[in-house]
Amino acid sequence: MDRAVPGWRNPSAISFVRAVRDFQSGVQTPRQFLEHCLETIAAREPAVKAFVTLNIEAARAAADEATVRYRTRRALSMIDGCPVGIKDIIDTRDMPTQMGSPIFAGWRPRYDAACVHALREGGAIIIGKTVTTEFACGEPGVTTNPHDPRRTPGGSSSGSAAAVGAGMLPVALGTQTGGSTLRPASYCGAFGFKATHGVLPMAGVHPISVTHDHLGVIGGTLEDTWRIASHISVAVGSPGNVLLNGASTELPSAVKPRRLIRLYTKGWDETDAATRDALDALAGQLAHAGVEIVSRKTSRGIAELEAMLDDGFVERSVDLKAYEMKWPYEQYLARHGNVVVKRVHDRIAKAKTMAPADYESRLAERAAMREKWHAAARGADGYFTLAASGPAPVGLEYTGAWTGKMAHYVRPLIG
Repeated sequence: MDRAVPGWRNPSAISFVRAVRDFQSGVQTPRQFLEHCLETIAAREPAVKAFVTLNIEAARAAADEATVRYRTRRALSMIDGCPVGIKDIIDTRDMPTQMGSPIFAGWRPRYDAACVHALREGGAIIIGKTVTTEFACGEPGVTTNPHDPRRTPGGSSSGSAAAVGAGMLPVALGTQTGGSTLRPASYCGAFGFKATHGVLPMAGVHPISVTHDHLGVIGGTLEDTWRIASHISVAVGSPGNVLLNGASTELPSAVKPRRLIRLYTKGWDETDAATRDALDALAGQLAHAGVEIVSRKTSRGIAELEAMLDDGFVERSVDLKAYEMKWPYEQYLARHGNVVVKRVHDRIAKAKTMAPADYESRLAERAAMREKWHAAARGADGYFTLAASGPAPVGLEYTGAWTGKMAHYVRPLIG
């Protein structure tokens, strides 16, 4: 993991999409695929520590049911038989949801979150709950990086990224309020995906900041990642929002972009040389293939956009999050303040200094940034930038670079 390699793929990753072909032909069954996952968990979990809870008996029962369905050609969906891990801030009716916090130790919801309900209805196998930092915004958990136990797996979706990166699962659910899906996925050698804000449902997911929170999907392959996300979008949607790109569960065909916007942002200043070289090489490959690359070096509009991103925008977004955390975190502090992580105390203290007019001002500033973002994107097919400022850092005391300086942090606030 110390060397950034263009085109590198995680050799531990497993593919559910490929397994489905075997299910359909009878070469392999969902139960056999699950057992492979369980064998990997047994071998690697003592070091990786990706899971809070495992429900192996229920997973095997669900896999047996999926096996019968494939044998009789009655698969429920394109995700039938897929083992999935669930971040432990997402409600599950058959396992505790403990938020990484002592105040929720042993707490059991009565119902599944909307996304978990969608997965079960499609025949997915919910194998367990994965480690999260406290309330997805606090201190790191016990999880280590599956490629080097000295290194952080990233956060806050630490366990989900590590489980997929270790080949324990083909896919797992995470969440993202800042960079909590993309960063750990990057550190652990997996694909991280978060849709436009609001497209995937957050019902039954513990909130941090309702205008920032996203459901995320982490997969060992791009196909698996898309298939899970699109199934959730189709099955339960998100009230008031459109479906995910037409909601086909098949990964859309590749289309060569005509023009892409490259963002540097403040994070570029803390990026190591190997990572810079890797992104430069990618940009060169795209240009050689005939894709026009636009950046702050060639476009005044992009330079102005980056200047706005760098001019205290992250700090203003933190203000928004602090204000939106007042419920339920003020109540947590009132009743359990002695055991709640310091970051929550700091955010609520900040919220108490803000008047409603301050919050409205921050919303207006974000709306202006979104307009600038969309204006800059007109005539281009997309943006690209780094998902993290380099390989996973050594040490488990924190979850990596402060990704507020990276474009992937601010993109959820804009799109």
